[in-house]
Amino acid sequence: MRNQGALEPAVVDKAIHWLVCLRFNHADEQTRRTFEQWLQQRPEHLLAWQRVEALGDEFTGIPVQLARHTLDSADRGIRRRDSLKLLSILATASATAWLGREYTPLPAMLAQQHSATGEQRSFELDDGSLIQLNSNSAVDSVFDTRKRLIILRRGEFIVNVGADERSAQTRPFWVQTRDGVMRAQSSRLLARERDDGTLLAVQGGAVTVFPGSSQPVADNGGNSVLTRTRLLFASGGVRELRDNGLDVWSWSSGVISARNMLLRDFIGELSRYRPGVLRCSDAVADRRVSGTFQLANLDQVLALVAQSLRLRVDYRTRYWVTLTAAS
Repeated sequence: MRNQGALEPAVVDKAIHWLVCLRFNHADEQTRRTFEQWLQQRPEHLLAWQRVEALGDEFTGIPVQLARHTLDSADRGIRRRDSLKLLSILATASATAWLGREYTPLPAMLAQQHSATGEQRSFELDDGSLIQLNSNSAVDSVFDTRKRLIILRRGEFIVNVGADERSAQTRPFWVQTRDGVMRAQSSRLLARERDDGTLLAVQGGAVTVFPGSSQPVADNGGNSVLTRTRLLFASGGVRELRDNGLDVWSWSSGVISARNMLLRDFIGELSRYRPGVLRCSDAVADRRVSGTFQLANLDQVLALVAQSLRLRVDYRTRYWVTLTAAS
């Protein structure tokens, strides 16, 4: 279902409304049924939903006028020059208040490196550092004569810090997230943006964390994190991360690895790699999942989990999947 013409504004508005209701609020069963009915009423409804869902978090809080323009161009994809056009629209979209929010989706849309939902990307920086982006992620890099800085705009990434051999002297390596900054010393580290803070995991070397800082600071007074450590930090400080059975590094090998993980947590992780709504019923949410599963074929993963846990996989649409108890 591809349509080069513009969608009706009312249809686009409704699709954005459903995205907010379903992804960012608690939707009860009646709400989900109403959504399904709307989705099936007209082909244009499904097309609008597919476009909104494909662009995902970039529409959270964006003025409707701006969202319509972006959706009308969605078949071409959001390239960097397309994103820059949005700036001129913002000037006439009564978006001053939106731009003044502490956190907006615009920096992620304009970031130097992106990955789509379900995609992992790798690239090398000028200093020899290797970056891996997880699904639906975005980063910027800011290098000058005094520092190397990676800014996590959205999602999750892993970096193997380079030796910086081309520089006259090794520059400190910093990572900035919305919850603070980190200084890495010859490390392999993972950073992931979560609702409750930034997840940090370290393999090799050491990292110093400065919660609440908005830019690199004097290298003292931080929280030292050593190899094999995982933690969560926010502006209020650092705390231990509860082990829910997920191997946080496994996605870098194209798999999701779980050890005695609650099904609800497993499905929550899996949903990061596919568009649409993926959920399990409360009746089966506490069942346990163990194993290593290939992210390249999520339908197969769902089938394997369903077989091992005696579940049924209900595909209401390609974009709405629910796991329930097998009858």
